[in-house]
Amino acid sequence: MDDRQAMERALHLAREAADLGEVPVGAVAVKDGQVVGEAFNRRETDRDPLAHAELLALGQAARRLGAWRLTGVTLYATLEPCAMCAGALVQSRVSRLVFGARDPKAGAVGSLYDLARDARHNHRVEVAAGLLAEESGALLKEFFRALRERRETIE
Repeated sequence: MDDRQAMERALHLAREAADLGEVPVGAVAVKDGQVVGEAFNRRETDRDPLAHAELLALGQAARRLGAWRLTGVTLYATLEPCAMCAGALVQSRVSRLVFGARDPKAGAVGSLYDLARDARHNHRVEVAAGLLAEESGALLKEFFRALRERRETIE
């Protein structure tokens, strides 16, 4: 599985999230060309503030690999990870992150902070930003546009 294929899978997962009323973010963890974890946001569904796509995919990868150290794993995410998720990337020793759209309001891998590459940490994550960014961003914009329209209709 190459970068584009993995990100396309993450986008598919993000669309599944949107269908459930979740913020459309998908994440896929890959090691040695094989998917070892994948998820979409489930905060609303699970009523869990920690149910971000990235954390769920990392947890699945750790269980599948039988280790909390995810060295050699690349995580693909449709949106730039938040501080919580970027911290998890560092703590789990993920080797590489590939993400789509930047998040100017909460992004912690270059937008507001750069936790994944901060030299003060004992581990730094290689980062590639912008793969399928237009598609990822469009999905988010459409989701929030529709959400605003529903709210306006209710009010």
